[in-house]
Amino acid sequence: MGIRALRKISFFHLSFLSVTFFITLLLLLAIGSLFFVPSWEDVAQNIWSPEMRYSLRLSLITGFISTALVMLFALPIGYALSRFHFWGKGFVKTITDMPVAFPELVLGLCLLLVFGSTFVGDFLNSIGLNFVFTRKGVAAAQFFTALPYAIRIMKSTFDYIDPRMEFISRSLGYSQFETFFNVSLPLAKNGILASTVISFARCIGTFGTVLILAGGSYMKTEVLPITLYLNISYGNMGMALTSGIVLMVVSFLAIFIFEKTEVGF
Repeated sequence: MGIRALRKISFFHLSFLSVTFFITLLLLLAIGSLFFVPSWEDVAQNIWSPEMRYSLRLSLITGFISTALVMLFALPIGYALSRFHFWGKGFVKTITDMPVAFPELVLGLCLLLVFGSTFVGDFLNSIGLNFVFTRKGVAAAQFFTALPYAIRIMKSTFDYIDPRMEFISRSLGYSQFETFFNVSLPLAKNGILASTVISFARCIGTFGTVLILAGGSYMKTEVLPITLYLNISYGNMGMALTSGIVLMVVSFLAIFIFEKTEVGF
C-alpha cells in the first residue's frame, strides 16, 4: 500500500508540475522574444529618439502623479472597507471592484461620457480641469484604472492586521486618527509598498482607458503604450519593440518588488 500510494503521489505531482512548467516555458519564450528578436542597435537608437523621450517622460510624470493620487484615496477606502460596517458596504465594494473586470476600453468610454458634455464635465471645465483629449486626461485615465487594484490590496492588508492592536492603542487614550497614523499605517507598510508599486505599474501600462479618454495624439498624449500602438500602426516595429521592452522592464520590477513584500490580493 505504501509503494502504491507513493506512485500515485508521484504521478499527481508530475502531472501538475508538467502543466506548470509547460505554461511557464511558453510564457518565457513569448517574453524572451521581445528581447532577442529586435536589434539592440536599433533599440539603442530608438530609445534616444525625441518621440521615445517624450513618451517616457510623459509616462513617468503622469504615472507618479496618478500613483500618488491613487494611494491618497486607496488608503482610506481600503481601511473603511476592512474595518467599518455601514449600510451599502457590499454595494460600494462591488462598484469599486467593477473596473477590474471592465475592459479598459469600456472604462475609458464611461470616463469620456462623464467628463464630456455632462454637468460634471461642465463644472470641471469651468475650473480649468479638462480631461477630454488632454494630458490631464492621461492622468485621470491612469488613476481610475489603477485605483481598484490599490483598494483591493489595501483592504487585504488591513484585513490581515489584527484589530486588537488598534483597540489597545485606543484604550491607552489615542484618538482614531492617532491610532491610524501611529499603529495601522506602520503595520501596513508592506501592503502600502505593494499597492504603490502595482499602482505605478498599472498607471504606466494603461492603454485602452488613455486611448479613449485622452486620445492617442502623437507627442501630445503619447505615453508608452500609445507609442507601441501608434508605431505598430505605422509599421515602425523598431520603435514599437523598444517601447514594449521599456514597459516589460517596468512590469518586471513591479512584480519583483510586489512578490518581495509578500502581500497579495
